[in-house]
Amino acid sequence: MSTKPKILVFSTEKISDPAIDLAGLLKKHYPNTVYTISVPCSSGIKPRWIMQAYEKGFDGVFIAADGTDCPYGESCVDKTSAIIAVTHQMMKEKGLKPSQLKMAALCSVCADPFVAHIKNFMKELANKDN
Repeated sequence: MSTKPKILVFSTEKISDPAIDLAGLLKKHYPNTVYTISVPCSSGIKPRWIMQAYEKGFDGVFIAADGTDCPYGESCVDKTSAIIAVTHQMMKEKGLKPSQLKMAALCSVCADPFVAHIKNFMKELANKDN
């Protein structure tokens, strides 16, 4: 693993995207090896998308979910958690550590929490004992 782990972030259009944009506007710094893909709802992420990120060289995947604020339904958190559980099993089968996949609910003004999550995830990924 490189000194700066590569992280793919799945963020949601209505809620976590604005938080990530706000982090940039406020000049909140996090490593430049973080890449984002916007999705309508985290419950629509496919386990194969996450697995493909690892195949393409990403060290970690972070899902910036809407939580209970999801405009597409109250069961978003449960559905996203189920996706993560399935993906964790797929990761174990491929020799990947479940700690390489994280999820947190972010509100539209959660710039500081987003940056904190990413920095902590970077440290965990850089630590070979994760």
